[in-house]
Amino acid sequence: MQLIIKLFISCIMLLSSFVTADTTITINGVEGSAERGRLAFGSCRTCHYPEQSLGHNNGPSLWSIIGQEAGSQSGFEYSEVFQQANFVWTPELMNVWIESPRQFLPGNMMMSVPVKNPQQRADIIAYLLKYKEAGKQRTP
Repeated sequence: MQLIIKLFISCIMLLSSFVTADTTITINGVEGSAERGRLAFGSCRTCHYPEQSLGHNNGPSLWSIIGQEAGSQSGFEYSEVFQQANFVWTPELMNVWIESPRQFLPGNMMMSVPVKNPQQRADIIAYLLKYKEAGKQRTP
């Protein structure tokens, strides 16, 4: 009976580690946390959704955005500068983008306030990394 109880407790601890596991990433020496990023992403949610099932809003879907070519999601009408952009989103580029969208890509239509705090940017990026295709490699 004791063995069954120990196995049961072990299983519960293992399952709870999956539920509470936090996606993290380090960008420019700042460790981002997806759990904190969930809160920091609140103002972004006005225009963007990272969940696959929600699709586009006023801004393009951010589902599996890291690793995607900028301006390439079907079903969204991108500004001309994004249509002509020729880069793939990496955590480092996303960091520069959300720090200052107007400087990063002049002429874009994003209407957000820049995120100047490096911790908040790292947290938002860690949060976005949770939303990706199964098996898709995370860009380091």
